[in-house]
Amino acid sequence: MIEFKNISKSYRKGTKAVDDLSFTVNDGEIFGFLGPNGAGKSTTIRMLTGILGIDEGQILLDGHDISKDPLNAKKTFGYVADDPDQFLTLKGIEYLNFMADIYDVKDRKEKIETLTKRFEIFDALNSRIESYSHGMRQKIIICGCLMHEPKNWILDEPMTGLDPKSSFDLKTRMREHADAGNCVFFSTHVLDVAEKICDRVGIINKGKLLFVGSLDEMKETFKEDATLEQLFLEITGNAA
Repeated sequence: MIEFKNISKSYRKGTKAVDDLSFTVNDGEIFGFLGPNGAGKSTTIRMLTGILGIDEGQILLDGHDISKDPLNAKKTFGYVADDPDQFLTLKGIEYLNFMADIYDVKDRKEKIETLTKRFEIFDALNSRIESYSHGMRQKIIICGCLMHEPKNWILDEPMTGLDPKSSFDLKTRMREHADAGNCVFFSTHVLDVAEKICDRVGIINKGKLLFVGSLDEMKETFKEDATLEQLFLEITGNAA
């Protein structure tokens, strides 16, 4: 479970990138975090993962405060950032072993083989990540995220650059992970994907949370026969 309790973050005096955000991502669900560019999604995710400090409020991951107990909080999640251009001078296998070392993964050989074969990058593990395509870099980061079998998945635009099969495999794993009683929190601009796989969504704009709930609840509140894309545009004030 992930709990956001009245969190705020300011970058400039008088301007809040995130303004008094409160919601809960429950175990057993896929939660989509949606918003236009500059809405505050990435800032929220960076606070959630401990990359940015929190000005006000509290974020709990399975009861662990990311600010006060960062080590135990970070053990509960796997994080895929929106930029896969990381650790470029390492070989794929070196990166995955590095991730296994961090999280003290015992059966790493089996996990590395299973994950990389599923995402079809097993044959590239002895090449440097800098030689990978954007999609392959995304795949190796996802495999690293899943190495220690984290209870909470935090995925920032995880399908960017993935081929159709890998995207399907990731969505399947997200559903399986949530159905096993775990938590999946992800941001995306692909509203068709969010509509198909999310149990609930949160919509943020200009740092403010505008809606949290299921698609059915959203339709009941705003418009019965609308798609998520139409509802998103209406809620964020971008409808034609």
